[in-house]
Amino acid sequence: MQTRPFSYLFCIQYLGLRYHGWQVQKGVKTVQGTLERSIRYVLGHEDFNVLGASRTDSGVSCLNGAFALFLRQPLEIPPFIRNVNDILPTDIRLSDGRTVARDFNIIQDVIEKQYGYYFASGEKPHPFLAGNLAFGGEELDIAAMQRAASLFVGEHDFRRFCSHGKNTGDFIRQIDIAKICPAGAELPWLSGKGVWVFRVNGKGFLMHQVRRMMASLLLLGRGELSVDDLKQALLSKDKSPLGPKAPANGLVLENIVFDLDAFSASQDSSTHR
Repeated sequence: MQTRPFSYLFCIQYLGLRYHGWQVQKGVKTVQGTLERSIRYVLGHEDFNVLGASRTDSGVSCLNGAFALFLRQPLEIPPFIRNVNDILPTDIRLSDGRTVARDFNIIQDVIEKQYGYYFASGEKPHPFLAGNLAFGGEELDIAAMQRAASLFVGEHDFRRFCSHGKNTGDFIRQIDIAKICPAGAELPWLSGKGVWVFRVNGKGFLMHQVRRMMASLLLLGRGELSVDDLKQALLSKDKSPLGPKAPANGLVLENIVFDLDAFSASQDSSTHR
């Protein structure tokens, strides 16, 4: 029998610049830790559990992420969202919520995660944009990077495009979309000449996978790697990373799609606001 039988799914947005990632860590400020303190204040107790759909790294931002909240007693979603948002700092916000079935699994019920890596080419961008924008360099062959990005689409062994944590054993991942295009309306303050986004969609990702994929494309755009280098890395059984990690500040978790009632973390629902 579940000790906290009331289950909820909430959508969350945050700017990761001031946080050491999502997951609670002792002695440092994290998104989950800040969120749990706000929930504790609103509920007036600690008898709840929060599980995130994605453990973003330090400095990574989130446009439409999600977390599950488990409680012993039911709650009214709209006032809960308003009250928690009143307590949260301005760089974290709950945007939506709904009840979910008791057997909902916030990890296993993910259909797709959608990431965007935002970077500038040419003139170095204004410092005020540093929270969401990496600088790729003055001279990038964007056309070559666009062609190379398509190599990641499909099922591949990404052992050379990830960081090797203790639990990494299966390096096979399916990538549905991998493309570079001009930054658009998703983050309108970043749109403009010389600002690009590397879009990557898939069901699941390895540690630092998107950032290492991005770094390899940046190296290719500078002429330091070739298309053949990327092709060979996808076939290699060598565990040494092909290149470094791209800076965290350019990465945004843009959406998470779940397998329940056609609900998406980006879906608006006035019923639950």
